[in-house]
Amino acid sequence: MVDQEEQSLREARRLEKRAAEEAQRLAKEQERKKAYLAREQAIEEAQKEKGTKRSEKRADEEVEQLARDQARREAYLAREKATAEAQEAKKLKAKKQSPE
Repeated sequence: MVDQEEQSLREARRLEKRAAEEAQRLAKEQERKKAYLAREQAIEEAQKEKGTKRSEKRADEEVEQLARDQARREAYLAREKATAEAQEAKKLKAKKQSPE
């Protein structure tokens, strides 16, 4: 009878120990999962931030490129106008000098 009580007591302690270990294991697993999710969220936020910065940089570069293109067109048109004016001046000068 005493042996049976001792065995019952040992079994109860073993079950308690197993339940405590299981609770501890679950708590650790929950902590790992929480840490993993926090890392994933931090990575996702960093990627979003990098994407936003890339978009902003690309937009800035596009604005700069448009400004360069416009300056290039204006310079080209100014050269063309100067060339046309010079040709017109040569024609007028030639007309004035040619005896008619």
